[in-house]
Amino acid sequence: MAEKIQASIIGASGYAGGELLRLLLDHPHVEVKQATSEQHQTKFVHAIHPNLRGRTQLKFVSAAQIEECDFLFVSLPHGSASSKMPELVKLAPKVIDLSADHRLRDVAAYEQWYGEPHPHPDINAQFVYGVPEVNREALREAKWASGAGCNGTATQLGLLPFKRAGVEIVSALADIKAGSSESGNKPNLGSHHPERSGCVRSFAPTGHRHTAEVQQTMGWTRDDARIQMSVTAIEMVRGVLATIHVQPKEKLEEKDLWKIFRGAYKDEPFVRIVKDRQGIYRFPEPKILSGSNYCDVGFDVDPQTGRVVVISAIDNLMKGAAGNCVQAMNVMMGWNESAGLGFPGLHPV
Repeated sequence: MAEKIQASIIGASGYAGGELLRLLLDHPHVEVKQATSEQHQTKFVHAIHPNLRGRTQLKFVSAAQIEECDFLFVSLPHGSASSKMPELVKLAPKVIDLSADHRLRDVAAYEQWYGEPHPHPDINAQFVYGVPEVNREALREAKWASGAGCNGTATQLGLLPFKRAGVEIVSALADIKAGSSESGNKPNLGSHHPERSGCVRSFAPTGHRHTAEVQQTMGWTRDDARIQMSVTAIEMVRGVLATIHVQPKEKLEEKDLWKIFRGAYKDEPFVRIVKDRQGIYRFPEPKILSGSNYCDVGFDVDPQTGRVVVISAIDNLMKGAAGNCVQAMNVMMGWNESAGLGFPGLHPV
């Protein structure tokens, strides 16, 4: 077996960082070298990620102690990653940034959606948007890649088949239900149990930033109103369910949709078409995807109006974050794309 590469994680104490550690510790081609946390430095990583107890004796270190490695994952909050990136990219020949800082190629769109100019547009221009289903060929040659937003990932993977098939979309409304882990591991009043428990809380009815990623993938401009997104928090820890109401220019029948979605995803290792005629899991359900890197997509069509409803489900911490980035790493390194990502989820949960 070939010698393993050494990978490190900047910002490994958050939920996505913990998932990266879980995946990389079992990856056949990777040895985890260092994991940083300013708040928890010198603590064993299992003190923060208790599921890793007995799997590693690694301790968190400060970012000031980070050494050169073969592959670097940056899992820092938005705004923090971009400010540090000029120094971080010197640490490894291959880098993936999980934050939102390097997802948008158009820096004018970045300023529109994030409210400030990009601090390093020259560096940003060298990042490849890191969703393999969208950018696989570019990732093969990339040295730096971004992660993707979880709500944006679920939405764009629901819409991508239409683009690939040349189907013109008049409008698309993505109604998204999201689990609590999407907001990270820092407690606030909104995550306080008496406030969060039992909630169905619309926290971004308009203006969600992941809209920009969908526009970018679909080839629509930042002023294009064809895609609208609304996000609602529900009582679920992991998971995103995007119900996307699509109005195509030309009327489509169910047989057309089967052809469109099979044409886009028949060879994709982590996208499954879920549309059954019976049973309780006839359409995608995020609950059974917990811990897995799959995106399940399904669809239905209203014969009277021609409205197509696409349903897309992911685990926001996996296909929406860490799992997608490990998949992107596999592509960048020329490995089997599924390496380290074989966990299928659990049932029942």
